[in-house]
This record gives sequence, structure tokens and C-alpha cells, in this order.
Amino acid sequence: MLDIHSDNGPDTKAYFSHSLLPSYIDPQNVSTKKKPFSTFNAQPFSHTLDLILPEEVYELVRAELEREDGVTRSVCARVFMKLGEILEGDFFTEYIKMGNIMMLSEGRPLVDNVFSLYEGILRLELDRPTYERCGLQGKPIEDGGKKHKKARWVIEFNLRLPSATHGKKGFSRLEWACKNVLNQSLTWLFYNLNPSSAESLREGKEPISVHQPFIHSLEPITTIIPSVLVPKLTVADLTALYDQEDALALHEYIHLLSLNSPRLSAIDAVDPHLSRYEVPTFNMNTQLKTRNMVRVRWRGFIGPRFVKEVFLMVRREGLRVEKGDVNGDGGAQSGKEGRWAALCAGAFGGLREWTVMQWAGRETLVWETEG
Repeated sequence: MLDIHSDNGPDTKAYFSHSLLPSYIDPQNVSTKKKPFSTFNAQPFSHTLDLILPEEVYELVRAELEREDGVTRSVCARVFMKLGEILEGDFFTEYIKMGNIMMLSEGRPLVDNVFSLYEGILRLELDRPTYERCGLQGKPIEDGGKKHKKARWVIEFNLRLPSATHGKKGFSRLEWACKNVLNQSLTWLFYNLNPSSAESLREGKEPISVHQPFIHSLEPITTIIPSVLVPKLTVADLTALYDQEDALALHEYIHLLSLNSPRLSAIDAVDPHLSRYEVPTFNMNTQLKTRNMVRVRWRGFIGPRFVKEVFLMVRREGLRVEKGDVNGDGGAQSGKEGRWAALCAGAFGGLREWTVMQWAGRETLVWETEG
């Protein structure tokens, strides 16, 4: 067998955690420090969000997913702009000083010059020659190259501060850099966190409309996956997954579900010379059951708030625990199969990814991957 593995690149790091959510979560006052919400916030920009759940749980949330005005539907935009145009006129006043938007420019992280805007923070990731020409104060970052040679720099501006005003010294230096150095037109992804902006954006009544944006609807695409072999896990089994091999096996299984892999089908008959994958049974302690699964996918420019709203909706509609269930395990302890749902999101550039597996009740499994 040929050894085609390369050890030149940085190692991928995966972090696994098992936590308990509060019995009640106020959707207007969600803790940003507790998992999985801290995991959502740590990845501000995602290009794909997958919701994976058994068919019976999907039927409980189906009505919310199909609502035209529901939390699972929104719009984003693709637009051509110069960096300096973000700091001008109504765009700067209404979107940054008064509103809340997020933006991401074209480019590969750790390779190209990349700009982003999130929660009022403008972040510029620059190569060394561009950084030196800008005349702005930043800090070096690791780029996987030579350890003692700083090749890339990051500059951050909080545009919501009173000092971020036309005429102020620091802001004028940023404007000069945008006019004289960072003056190329770029493709940007745009998302307005104001829920009422979707309609006016489609009608061309937003400040960004003068730049002729391309509007993209964030709508769920549902795929039924029939006859899937599923490990018959319950809440009582979760502590047995702390072993590294078992935790990674479950993580891999969820991602194969998101890919709609035929290797998980109960009728799969692939030649073992082509694939030796087997659905995990966790040291033969877990039985397998054939179930119909559902994958709901969103593709576009997805932020943590959208992910949080989808997660809370699924937990409220599909994973609700009855008051008589004193164990809070969705009936698992009483011999019934526990209900669960999984969310997976991939970041732009492929450097980050997370997976959350939420069970009926309070149990939450989280995988965070950095590469």
C-alpha cells in the first residue's frame, strides 16, 4: 500500500465536550459562555448548516421549518464593494453605527488579504508588504510558516466607538489606507441581523441597494435518508463515549449522515475492498436499529444568531421533555429510545467546523475541529 500521507501541514485538533443545558432557556437572554452557544459564537461565519434528526423528530419540527416567516428563513447578499465604501454615508451610519450587520470579503485565510465585519469590529488580515504600506497598528499572527518570521498581521477597529468618526485621527488613518492602499473592488458576503430588513432588501430600499447586490434566500432543503443503521444510544450511554476512539467514531458517523453516505444504509452491500467502514457499536455494547433519517440543509452566509434560533426551535418543538419525565432524558431511562438532533456547520476557508448533538432534556455533546 502506498503511503500518501503528508506530515508537512499543521495537525487538525478536535475538542469534545459533554455538558448540561439549563431546564429552561430564555431565548431573549441566552448565555454566551455556555456550550453549545459559546461554540456557535466562536465561528462567526459559516457557509453550510446541516440539521440531522430522526424522521419522527423531524415531523415535530416540520411545521416550523416550512413556515414562510419562520426563524429558519432569511436572506443574505453578495455584493461588489471597496473597503472604503463601508465607511461612507448611509451605509456606515445605518448599518454600523445604528444597526448590526456582518460582512466577509473574498480571499483565503492565511493566504490572501481578507476583511471581515462582525459585531461592529472591522478585522483586516494582511500580508506583510500590504501591512507596512497601510501605516496602521496591528499584531502578528501565526500562519503555519516559519516560526520566527512574522508574515501576516491583523488590524482591528471597533467602528461603534465614539472615536470611530470622520475627522478623528485614528479613523482618518484608516480612511487614508482604504483610499490609497486597500482600494481594490472585492466580492463581499452581506447579512443584516435586523429581521425586518429581508423584505426591504428584496425591494431595493436598503443602503446596500445602490451597489446592486445579488440576493440569496437562506431556505431549508430537506433530504429524506431511508433505512439508515443508527446506534441505539440513550442518555445513560453518553458517559461511555468519553473514550477518544468512541467520541471520534460518533463524530464521523454524524458527518457521514450529513453526506447522505450509502455506507450507512441497512441494505448497503459495498465490496469490502472498496470500503471497510462499519456503523459504530462502541465495543459491541450498542445495538443497531434501522430508522429513516432526515437532513435539512442551509447554504449561504450564516451567522451565530441564525444557528442559535434554529437550535432553540428544534429543542422547543422536537426535543421537549414532558413534566412527568423526572429524569429529563426524553424517556430513555424508562426503556424508550431517546430523542436527539444534530447540527453541523462548516466555516469559510475550511479551518473550523463544529458538530452539536442535542438530546431531549439537557444533555449536549459538542465537537469542535480546527485545522
